[in-house]
Amino acid sequence: MSDQDTDLDELLGRTRCARCGQVLHGEIECPFCGLFPESSHARRLPTWVFFTACFLTSPLSLPVVLSTRRLTGTQKLLAASGMVGWFGVWWF
Repeated sequence: MSDQDTDLDELLGRTRCARCGQVLHGEIECPFCGLFPESSHARRLPTWVFFTACFLTSPLSLPVVLSTRRLTGTQKLLAASGMVGWFGVWWF
């Protein structure tokens, strides 16, 4: 929207939806945008949760764990050692 549209809306007393710009005629929220609420931003898991999940995963996910930037080198090594434990489970 341009500044002229904003000024015209102010003069005419129109309100617009903040998300899509649709003119609201007495509604509190836009009927279309009300059907699709804003998605909340996902919070990142704490490092200890991510590390524990990596430690307990199978060795097939080793390339993913080694390529992640969320773990330090030591944590990657420890997670890989937990994955090696799965070989013991497979053999028995």
